[in-house]
Amino acid sequence: MEIVGQDEGISSIMFVEAPQEENSTHPVVMQAVQELDEYFQKKRRHFTVPLQPTGTEFQLKVWQALQTVPFGETVSYLDIATKIGNEKAVRAIGGANSRNPISIIVPCHRIIGKSGALVGYEGGLWRKEWLLKHEESLPST
Repeated sequence: MEIVGQDEGISSIMFVEAPQEENSTHPVVMQAVQELDEYFQKKRRHFTVPLQPTGTEFQLKVWQALQTVPFGETVSYLDIATKIGNEKAVRAIGGANSRNPISIIVPCHRIIGKSGALVGYEGGLWRKEWLLKHEESLPST
């Protein structure tokens, strides 16, 4: 994973195919690394690292709504559209979801199709499925 941050918070967490060298000692990046390590070790269900995503007003609204989806649960694109007060924006929700710059912490992997199907994930559907199964297996806190 590639993590980018500055004093205000994390601006990007993206999946990359080649292993990345750890080359940042910025405190907010180190906090994100620690929290993600704990998440993958099944020791963390909530993230506290500050976030500073860049996007349109609509995208920011969608990404904020994504952060309300409870750990280990899924909702549909329509659910998110309803949450932000625009039920006709389902396709736009999908577009904003696909442009989410902060994978895992802004949990776009928890958004599924209305039929319950796993659809659309920039990190690949196999990762989406893995993340959802990983969260199911974490103990309750």
